[in-house]
Amino acid sequence: MRGGRLRGIVLAEIGPTGSLRYKAVNSCLLFLPMIHGKQLITIENLAYQKDGELILHPVQQALADHYGSQCGYCTPGMIMSMFALFKNVVDPTEEEIRTALAGNLCRCTGYRSIYQAALQACSQEGEDLFNEKEDAVLQQLYHIRQWNRAMNLKGKGQQYLLPFTLEEALSFRKAYPEAIVINGATDIAIRQNKQYEYFPFLLDLSQVDDLKIFYEDHGHWFIGAGLALEELTAISNDRIPSLYDILKVFASRQIRNAATAGGNVATASPIGDTLPWLMAMEANVHLHSESGSRVVPIEQFITGYRSTGLKEDELITLLSVPKPESGVITGCYKVSNRRDVDISNVSGVFRLTTAEGTIKKIRIVLGGMAAYPRRALKTESFLEGREWSRSTAEAAMKVLREEYQPITDARSSALARSLAAGNLLLKFWSENQHP
Repeated sequence: MRGGRLRGIVLAEIGPTGSLRYKAVNSCLLFLPMIHGKQLITIENLAYQKDGELILHPVQQALADHYGSQCGYCTPGMIMSMFALFKNVVDPTEEEIRTALAGNLCRCTGYRSIYQAALQACSQEGEDLFNEKEDAVLQQLYHIRQWNRAMNLKGKGQQYLLPFTLEEALSFRKAYPEAIVINGATDIAIRQNKQYEYFPFLLDLSQVDDLKIFYEDHGHWFIGAGLALEELTAISNDRIPSLYDILKVFASRQIRNAATAGGNVATASPIGDTLPWLMAMEANVHLHSESGSRVVPIEQFITGYRSTGLKEDELITLLSVPKPESGVITGCYKVSNRRDVDISNVSGVFRLTTAEGTIKKIRIVLGGMAAYPRRALKTESFLEGREWSRSTAEAAMKVLREEYQPITDARSSALARSLAAGNLLLKFWSENQHP
């Protein structure tokens, strides 16, 4: 996935503390109204003229100093990803640099020079020309925010509905049940601009702050449907380690800055990376309409291949996830053809409770093995009550491989998927031999 071809850009928006927050995103994943209330920054905005001389941005200068420039496709994406890192992190670690650049894969040159350029640029505490203009930009963005009202935009046969509150969103949902709901648009935007599908009505939830929440109590985590997966990644790093294991290899930062928790659930993809975890954790989906609300277990909400139980006047507003009891072990795994910026061939989430070396309860959910992520009920039944041992795990591997009938496609063969699924169970045992 080439950063330049995807047109890497940065959006600056008002952050929780009232200062500007810079996010690297891919422009091909954005419909134009999604940048409402944000400052759009492109590669052309970084350098400037002073006394007739072109002054490069510190990121651009560092890349030139270390001979890290690549072809014209990839260099802009690399620079914009580095620019976002430059504005957000001082003296980043190697892992932070690699995470920032993971969405820009290229084989033209080595990464060492690019990594060294990021180290040099990000040691300057984010000081650049943009600092001088931040107050003015903030003033403009706050002014725009004062006029946020539901928008019904029409042009070239397409109607674009842009609410700013949940009430406005539910009103649009009832009035336009045929509208495609987008909450991140990482799927729908690609279908329109790459596959040339055309959607007459779009309902965009990207401006609804009511959906961008996270909170917890003694028994549950509550994840707003509009919370960006990059923000959820940062939250889960400290609070939900098992979810962090999934999200840290979910696409790239540019995509996670756009994709949302609710959007990933609503697509009901067989390889939706958060779905196996949500199912294994026995999560609930909270649905709202103008006439009321209901809560549905996620296993019942996902009804088939890219199919859900969402009614035509409803929106997903929240995901509630029960916190595991003490002693519960969770393992999350993803098998893909490369580590970064790749979709799953097979994914698996395992939850285990033992008592004196015996399997008291186990929950196994696999993605990429059927039309939608689903539990391995036969394997769970086989394991429960047995000794938690290698021989038990190996016997269960055979049951697991026979429980699914995966397909062969461009990413993997059916046989490879079956073997991988069984091996994930053994891997889970090997990492948790003595719970």
